[in-house]
Amino acid sequence: MNRPRQAGLASLALAALGVVYGDIGTSPLYTVRQVLHVSGSARPGEAEVLGIVSAIVWSLVLVVTLKYVTLVMRADNDGEGGIVALLALASRAVSRRPRLNAALVMLGLCGAALFYGDAVITPAISVMSALEGVEVARPAFAPYVVPLSLAVLAALFAAQSRGATRIGHVFGPVMLVWFGVIAAAGAWKIAATPAVLKALDPVYAFEYLRHHGGGAFVALGAIVLAVTGAEALYADMGHLGRRPIRLTWFLVVFPALASNYLGQGALLLANPDAVRNPFYLLFPQPLLYPVIALAGAATVIASQAVISGAFSMTRQAIHVGFLPRMRIRHTSSREPGQIYIAAINWMLFVAVIVGVLAFRSSTSLGAAYGIAVTGTMLITTVLAFFVVHNVWGRGWLLSLLVTAPFFVLDLAFFGSNTAKIAHGGWYPLAIAAAVFYVMTTWRRGRHLVARAIRGNQASMKDCVASMGARDIRKVDRTGVFLLSDPDGAPHAFLNNIEHNRVIHTMTVFVCVEYPNVPFIRKATRCHAERLGEGLHRVTVRFGYMEQPDLVAALEKCREEGLDIDLANASFFVSAEIIGASGEERRMSRSRTAVFAAMSRLSSDPEYLAVPVERIVALAKPVRI
Repeated sequence: MNRPRQAGLASLALAALGVVYGDIGTSPLYTVRQVLHVSGSARPGEAEVLGIVSAIVWSLVLVVTLKYVTLVMRADNDGEGGIVALLALASRAVSRRPRLNAALVMLGLCGAALFYGDAVITPAISVMSALEGVEVARPAFAPYVVPLSLAVLAALFAAQSRGATRIGHVFGPVMLVWFGVIAAAGAWKIAATPAVLKALDPVYAFEYLRHHGGGAFVALGAIVLAVTGAEALYADMGHLGRRPIRLTWFLVVFPALASNYLGQGALLLANPDAVRNPFYLLFPQPLLYPVIALAGAATVIASQAVISGAFSMTRQAIHVGFLPRMRIRHTSSREPGQIYIAAINWMLFVAVIVGVLAFRSSTSLGAAYGIAVTGTMLITTVLAFFVVHNVWGRGWLLSLLVTAPFFVLDLAFFGSNTAKIAHGGWYPLAIAAAVFYVMTTWRRGRHLVARAIRGNQASMKDCVASMGARDIRKVDRTGVFLLSDPDGAPHAFLNNIEHNRVIHTMTVFVCVEYPNVPFIRKATRCHAERLGEGLHRVTVRFGYMEQPDLVAALEKCREEGLDIDLANASFFVSAEIIGASGEERRMSRSRTAVFAAMSRLSSDPEYLAVPVERIVALAKPVRI
């Protein structure tokens, strides 16, 4: 009886290796080398090596095992995880406190924006660090690392439009081999120098931090590279479930990572000159090329995961009103989570290529890496406090006792990474700032547009009541009008009556809602009501993890008695021509111009999967 369940669990656990653990699983490629680089250790001594390895291993224990796997993964929004889900939980819990709610929304926006900064650095540093193994095997090949990295990244982003379905089934097995190889390499060196096992004592980490002062504080900014990717455990919980992710961490990932970091420490104890690349020098010369190839595959998987995460984050942000509608294309008929957003893909590609050309090595990129990750981790801890206190109903004292230690640790990591800002950390921060500017501009602009439209909008009740008094000709077709306000009449409908003097025999007003839940039950997807002869209002709801399909949703309305002829329907959109108000300036002219540009590029009907050839847009000037 338990075999199918066990088989399903094993399959999900294998998938977790490929989907969740690519980023954190490739961190050994560069973490130890980066820590030694920033600390200026050309030939590290025993105490320094043991302290660094101890700090890395215990960071994995505290940040990943205790914070994410044990605590944060318990906070799910209808089974979904990630910072948007955490924000939705915390925001709902404090909805009756507008100022606190607004502050949490801004904090969540910062976390989402920082994710995009991380999504730029991760592919660049992962691919470059893997290909730098060529320098170890053949130093003469060093000039080719950057061109090879650019070629691999270009191929990776070009392949996004085809989706990961064809190669997705090999992600898990490849990562399983990767973890097995790095664990075996570490164990081999540990067996040769067992003294490194003293690093399992956290006292060595404390002593290293205490004795090295400011240097240790800077080193923390590199030590945190060992836990980059921890957010993926939480973000992908909805796809794979809590149990497979936890099981894989404890049985495969953590033991392999700990073994490899200890093995690099053992190598440095035996040969301090291995600081130039302690990961690849774990392997004998004949195995270098196969390991480089395997590392390349692992880093491509890690990059694929973060790019897919950016697509998913964008879709969630669109649903909750932080970004304009964009065209989203599914790349798999069986996996609803596999989507492609061309605009995001090519913006990420340009930013990644600029990063590779600007920094030109994984060591230099390491200076840029970490600030966005630690910022997101810190925000996650703050939101987790409100979930523990307001959602789970724990007292203030207990909530503080649970989250404060993680807050202090995250704050230390974040503070240490601020030292990187002048040396490259500005790059992901600049990207995050640009994303935050776009998100807040869009949210503020839509609020002002909605307020301006409501001020001059006829109510649906008055509009229906006046239908009989108008000299209007009926056409035997179906007209679907998208509503932004369920109680107001769309100006596309009013303009059609005023200028064309026609009305459709079947007129359907559709209001699309996006509640802060990941999925909507089929029974509550669609609600239809009759307003008058030939006039109907329909409310359609989509969760933030769903791909909206308005036509399919309206088909479901037939079950509620709405006899709608979608084959001959025209979809009318109330477009706005945005202009700055000459009286009260509610938003700066520059932000108004940015918002107007985004409004022109936004496409609600295409986002809702409405056929382009059946869309009719009627515009109206709006001053904000």
